[in-house]
Amino acid sequence: MGQEIRILSPCGMLGYGFPEESFRRGMEHQVHAVVVDAGSTDGGPHKLGAGVPIVSRRAYKKDLEIILGACLPRNVPVIIGSAGGSGARPHVEWTLEIIGEILRELGTTAKIAVIRADFTQEQVLDALRQGKIVPLSPNIPPLTEQAVRETASIVGQMGHEPVVKALEAGSDIIVCGRSYDPSPFAAVGLLHGKDPGLSYHLGKILECGALCAEPATTKDCILGTIADDHFTVRALSDCRACTPISVAAHTFYEKDHPYLLQGPGFVLDLERCEFTEPEPGIVRVSGSRYLPQDKTYVKLEGARLTAYRTFVIAGIRDPILLGKLEEVEAAVAGQTKRYYPEIDERDYEIRFLNYGMNAVLGEREFEPFRGHEVGVLFEVTAKTQELASSICATLRSTFLHYGYEGRKSTAGNLAFPFAPSDIEFGPVYEFSIYHLMEWRADDFPIEYRLGGVRGGEAG
Repeated sequence: MGQEIRILSPCGMLGYGFPEESFRRGMEHQVHAVVVDAGSTDGGPHKLGAGVPIVSRRAYKKDLEIILGACLPRNVPVIIGSAGGSGARPHVEWTLEIIGEILRELGTTAKIAVIRADFTQEQVLDALRQGKIVPLSPNIPPLTEQAVRETASIVGQMGHEPVVKALEAGSDIIVCGRSYDPSPFAAVGLLHGKDPGLSYHLGKILECGALCAEPATTKDCILGTIADDHFTVRALSDCRACTPISVAAHTFYEKDHPYLLQGPGFVLDLERCEFTEPEPGIVRVSGSRYLPQDKTYVKLEGARLTAYRTFVIAGIRDPILLGKLEEVEAAVAGQTKRYYPEIDERDYEIRFLNYGMNAVLGEREFEPFRGHEVGVLFEVTAKTQELASSICATLRSTFLHYGYEGRKSTAGNLAFPFAPSDIEFGPVYEFSIYHLMEWRADDFPIEYRLGGVRGGEAG
C-alpha cells in the first residue's frame, strides 16, 4: 500500500472566502499541497478582454494571507490555477504583486514558479494555417485570421505537465496562468505516482471547494485523499458533509456527456465509478479511468472589443403601461432612431430587458405576466462610448414622457432608483476565440523567481 496523498481545497474560487476554522482543520491532516482554482469563463469575456480580475483585491489578498501564512512555515506548496480569473498576463502579474506584498508583510521569502498561458497572435495563426485548430463545439464557427488579428488577449488551458515540473523543482508557490480546472489538483497526485484517472477525478471534485458537499457551497474547504486504488473526500466544516449522492452529483457538474470528460490530451472515463461511504461524511470513489489520446489539444480563449455600452435601470408600476410594455418599447426605440437619421443604425443596438416579465427567457417565456411592477433595463451598445451614451439618453427621455394610449397622467412614466440614471459601462467584449489547438502538453513556459524580503518583489 503506497503513501496516501492529501490535498486541501480552500474554496471554489480564490477570493470567494472560506471559514478559517475549516482551513485550519484541514491543515491538521498534514496535507501535501493546498490547491485553489482562481478562474472561470462563467462571467463572460469581459475579464479576459479588459485584463481585470473576477474578485476584489481585498478578498483575493485576504484568502492568500490565510493560505500562505499557514503553508509557508510548514513547507506545504501552494498552487493557484487560472490566476486572477482569466489567467492572462495582467491577471498573473496582479496575483504576483499581491503575493509579493504578503511575503514582505510576513517577512519571509518563497520560491515562486510562474507558468504562463499566453499565446501570441502569430502562434495561433501559424497553428491555424497548419490545420491544427478546430472549434470547441459544432455551434462555434471555424476560426479566421481576421478574428485572431482582432483579438489582443489569448490564453490556452494548460494541463498538469508544467505544474508537475514546478513541483519537482521544489517551488513553494506555483502561479499558473489559464489552467484546465482539475489539472493543478491532479498534478499533486501525479507527482507522487498516483493513478491519473483518480488524480483527475479528484481534481474535478476539489476544484469547486465544498460544492460537492451538503449543503453545497463554493465558500468552504474540502479535503481530498488519494490512495492507490481510490480516493476519498470529506468536508471540513461541522455544518456540512459529503455523501455518495452529493459527490456523484458533482461529478456530473459542467459536463456535456454523462460519464466522459475531455481534457488536454486525454479522456476521463467515469462509467465504472463507485461511490461509497465507509464512514459518515467520508465518500470513497474508485473506478475512474484515464484514457490518453494520440494528440493533445488545449482550449484557446480569446476576447475582442466589439462595442461600448451605456444602460439605464428604471421601474414601472402603471398597469396600463405594463399591459402594452413591449409595444411602447418598440415605439420609443423607433422614435429614437428617427431622431438620429444621420447615424447608421448598424453602428448601434437598442435592447430592453423587462425583469419580472420576460427578461430571462425572452420570447421563450411560457408564463403569462401577472405582476404589478417591472424593472426595465435599457441597454445601448455602439461603436463609441459617446454614441452609446447619446442614444441611451435620448431613449430614456423619450420613454420617460412617451404618451401611450390610456395614459392618465402627464408625469414621468419611469421610476429611477438612483441619479444619475445613465451608467456608462465602457468596453464590451465577446469571445472571438473559443477553439481547440493542437499543442505540446509541456510547452508552457515556466519562470522561477525568489519573492519576498530578500529576493525582490514577487511581481
